[in-house]
Amino acid sequence: MDLKECGPKKFPYPIINNCLPHIDVFEENGYTKEEIKMINETRKILGKPNLKVTATTVRVPVLNSHSESINVEFENDFILEELKQLLKNSPGIILEDNPSKNVYPLAQNANGHDEVYVGRIRRDYSVPFGINMWVVADNIRKGAASNAIQIVEKLIELN
Repeated sequence: MDLKECGPKKFPYPIINNCLPHIDVFEENGYTKEEIKMINETRKILGKPNLKVTATTVRVPVLNSHSESINVEFENDFILEELKQLLKNSPGIILEDNPSKNVYPLAQNANGHDEVYVGRIRRDYSVPFGINMWVVADNIRKGAASNAIQIVEKLIELN
């Protein structure tokens, strides 16, 4: 597939060397249909219809894989290294978390694999007990956001 063929024919702007914060049509509230779908699916999967969650979907010129920046807020404090070890030892998760050596999940590495790649795990200083992490998975093998949600479920369960 020649990426040059993915120009403005399909998207409102050229996709080559670009990121478009726009997947599906915009609703009156400023969210796209895809973002509303992600919010509703997350609430449904977690069984929490009033869960405060948001999303911005971005179309990026990669052949395959979904990449997500996820923020999670816990009820209690936690030890960051214990959280990383928990993820590292969880089945189906590959921890790639050494930013000082530029080790973090990449879409090209997740493509063709069943595992979910997690990294850039750090405290989220916008809330008292939060983390921010970067999660990448092959969206064809694992589904749109199912494994990211499974990770969040496990983290919520443990705290």
